[in-house]
Amino acid sequence: MKKKYNKKVAERILAMIRADTYTITEVCNNVGISRQTFYNWLNDNPEFAQAVEDANNELLDKMNIEAKKSLMKKIKGYDVIETHVTTVPGKDGNPVIKEQKNVKKHIAADTAAIIFTLTNRDPERWKNRHSTEVTGKDGKDLMENKSLDELNQELNHLLNIIYAGKTDEELNKDIEEMQRKLDIENGFGSH
Repeated sequence: MKKKYNKKVAERILAMIRADTYTITEVCNNVGISRQTFYNWLNDNPEFAQAVEDANNELLDKMNIEAKKSLMKKIKGYDVIETHVTTVPGKDGNPVIKEQKNVKKHIAADTAAIIFTLTNRDPERWKNRHSTEVTGKDGKDLMENKSLDELNQELNHLLNIIYAGKTDEELNKDIEEMQRKLDIENGFGSH
C-alpha cells in the first residue's frame, strides 16, 4: 500500500535537503517514510520533484559560497585567536586555571590553494605544464627517421637476441615472472 503524499512531511524533507548533505535514507528515516515512498512521491508529483531539485540546488549554492569563502581565506591568509591556558593542581588534585591569555596567530597563505585557484580560474595564463622529450645517444633522434617496418624489424632482431635458444615454456615462465613483478610494483600482488 502506497503512503499518501503529505505536504507537512514533504516540507520537512525539503528543509533537511536544504540544510545539509543527508542521504535519502537518512531523510526518509528522519521523517518516517520508506525510500520507496520518497521515490513514489518524486515520480507521482512533479511539483514535489521540482521542489526537491530546487532544494538540492539551494544547498549546492550555499556550499559553493562557503567553499569560495574558505578558498579566499586560504589564498589571503587569516588571523585566529588562540586561547592559551596554564593550569596548576588544585587542593583537591583537579587542575585549576592559573593563567589564561588570548594570542593572535596569523595563518599564512596556502601556496597549494593559490596554485589551484590560478590554474583553474585563469588556465590560459596559469597552466601546469609538463613536457618530456626523449632522445637517443648524444641527443640524436631516437628513431632515426625509420619507417614502422624498419622499427618492427629492429625490434624483432632485439627480441631474437634476448630470447635466443629459449623454449616456449621458458618464455612463458619469463612472462609470468615479469607480470608478477609488475603486479607487485602496482600493488596488486603479494610481497
